[in-house]
Amino acid sequence: MRPILLKGNLVSLGILLREDLRQVWLWYNDREVRRYLAFPEEIFFYEDELEWYETLRREKRGEKVFSILENSSRSLVGLVGLHRIDYHNGHAELGYFLAREHWGHRYGSEAVKLALEYAFTWLNLRKVYARVYEPNLPSIRILEKNGFQLAGRWKRHQYVPGEGFVDVLLYERFRE
Repeated sequence: MRPILLKGNLVSLGILLREDLRQVWLWYNDREVRRYLAFPEEIFFYEDELEWYETLRREKRGEKVFSILENSSRSLVGLVGLHRIDYHNGHAELGYFLAREHWGHRYGSEAVKLALEYAFTWLNLRKVYARVYEPNLPSIRILEKNGFQLAGRWKRHQYVPGEGFVDVLLYERFRE
C-alpha cells in the first residue's frame, strides 16, 4: 500500500517507492520514451536510479517527484515532478513522462493538473514553468489544456535523435 497525495478521475499522485525504480529504469532506457526528455542519448544504469532516489529522498525541499498511478489498477504509469523549486521567488519547473503503453489515455493531462494543484495549494507557489521540444505535440497539448501559455522559444536549441536540432518552447502557468 502506498500513500496517495492527490486523486483524480483517471490517475492519482502517490509517493515514489524504491520498488518503483526497476520499472522507471526500464522506461528511462526506452528510446521512444527518452526521445523528448533531457539527455535523450543517455544510458541509465540501475545504480543511477538508486542514487537519484536516495538524493531525492534526502533533499526533498528542492524537488518533488510523484508516481502517477492509474486509479482502477493502482499500477505505475509514469512520473511527474516539480523541479528547481524556488520558494523565495515562488516557482518551479514541471517535468513528466509516461510509459509508452500508457500514451493517449489522458493520464498525462490529469497528472499535470494534479501536480499544479500540489504546487499552488500545498507549496504555495505562484508560477510553474515547463520546457518542451517543438515536435512533442502531445506534451504541448497537455500543457495548453492545463492553462500553460507559450512564454518564449529557444531556436534550434536541443538535439533530438532522428530529428536534428529543434526549438525548445518555454511555457508558464500562473496560479491566478
